[in-house]
Amino acid sequence: MKFADLKPETIEKLKLRRYDHIVEKHEGPFNWKWQIERGECEFIKAGEYFILLPVYLEQIPNIKILRVIESKDGNSLTIFLQDTTYYDDDFSSGFLAVCEKFAGEDFYTATVYHEWFIIDSYEDKHQK
Repeated sequence: MKFADLKPETIEKLKLRRYDHIVEKHEGPFNWKWQIERGECEFIKAGEYFILLPVYLEQIPNIKILRVIESKDGNSLTIFLQDTTYYDDDFSSGFLAVCEKFAGEDFYTATVYHEWFIIDSYEDKHQK
């Protein structure tokens, strides 16, 4: 799935969707309009799902999906990920995204994107 393949009416609806972004003390809420108009949107594969995250295109190759948890009804995903674009250590490169299914489409968009210290890896490495 490619962002450029979306129908114009889907993109217009997506511009209005909001998300909460808490990274390096910068907080939302924001909407997807800015990302879209700057050409900074592309889908990322998280397990079997296509998702949009509020990240720059240059970050996408540096994102590693660690865990995807689907809600019982399939309408939301909780995703733990690592983005090594700016930091390459586990402690500083973790993020948490809550993504909601976009009505009538086969993709999800982040409604929450938050820094997360990768505690699992840190504890695993230091408890041995």
